[in-house]
Amino acid sequence: SPPCARQLPPHTRTRHTMILQYAEALCATRRLVLASASPRRREILANLGLKFDVVVSTFDENLDKAQFSGGADYAKATATHKALEVATRLETEDRAAPFMVIGADTVVEAPDGSIMEKPKDAAEAMKMLLSLQGITHQVHTGVGVVFPNTSGGPLVVHSFSETTRVTFAPLEEAEMLAYIKTGEPFDKAGGYGIQGPAGAFVSSITGCYFNVMGFPVHRFTSKISDMIRDGTIKL
Repeated sequence: SPPCARQLPPHTRTRHTMILQYAEALCATRRLVLASASPRRREILANLGLKFDVVVSTFDENLDKAQFSGGADYAKATATHKALEVATRLETEDRAAPFMVIGADTVVEAPDGSIMEKPKDAAEAMKMLLSLQGITHQVHTGVGVVFPNTSGGPLVVHSFSETTRVTFAPLEEAEMLAYIKTGEPFDKAGGYGIQGPAGAFVSSITGCYFNVMGFPVHRFTSKISDMIRDGTIKL
């Protein structure tokens, strides 16, 4: 296979099956909710065999970045707030309360420590791509998993983040302009999506590919499986 092929190494593919034996029981009588509008996150979770509803969070992603030690902590906090907003809202609505609400947030962190979210316009997208071309940057995805307490107690929250290092090749201005014209940068953290045409910009990655797409599938399945095994989640 060519070096940039998206085939996962054998040990990673085997490790992902850790949640598959629980997927049917986990979804059989429980309502799982994804607090995200991202089609990529929906696809990743569905590929795990999980059945879930999508309820988009209305949380304003306006946390003060200066209050966080870096992009990973910022993404984790934002993801947790997204999940909490949906869990709290659904508790007050007259329908089946969810068993688990999953929130996620992805940001790109440049070497200078600046945190990039989605560009607002073409000029900002170009600024982001110019700052990333020819260097290695970090992509952080935070995940917040909230378990509403049906007995009226406090919500139970578990959160974590995953980081992947991504290296861009040097890019020509014409390449970046052509990419921006596709419209793809505008709903992507850092102004690019690795699974689309911008995958051609990436010379290497270290870490989870799916994390760059927007959801750290291996870390998530590990966490959920651990919670099932230690009794935090009872099947």
